[in-house]
Amino acid sequence: MPLWHTVATPDQINRLAPNTIAEHIGIEFTEVGEDYLKARMPVDDRTVQPARILHGGASVVLAETLGSVAAYLCIDPSKKTAVGLEINANHVRSVRDGYVTGTVTPLHLGSSTHIWQINIHDARQRLVCTARITMAILDKTA
Repeated sequence: MPLWHTVATPDQINRLAPNTIAEHIGIEFTEVGEDYLKARMPVDDRTVQPARILHGGASVVLAETLGSVAAYLCIDPSKKTAVGLEINANHVRSVRDGYVTGTVTPLHLGSSTHIWQINIHDARQRLVCTARITMAILDKTA
């Protein structure tokens, strides 16, 4: 059984970003695999804290964006919607510049909840943050 209910290219996903936080901080989807999505985010004035390192909250925004889009692509959007229920993140390395790349993979795809794992790496493929998001899968209301 294929993972994605809706098959989309990175360009199609990126077209959903205007006027969202993803656009504001520069998140860009780069790859759609058979069971994963990848997106990158710049480490710049929009995403750093006063110490000029990547803000943990920006990493969480990248993680939640990846998990939310992945969940959305796994449901029938005419019948269901996916909303964040819980997210946690461990920040393990600082980054001062360049880009970070997040990869989301499923841990559990149930009828009422999804659990997604997101790992964020720096340009040297070192782990920066690991996060897990639980998505509630709800019936779409009219």
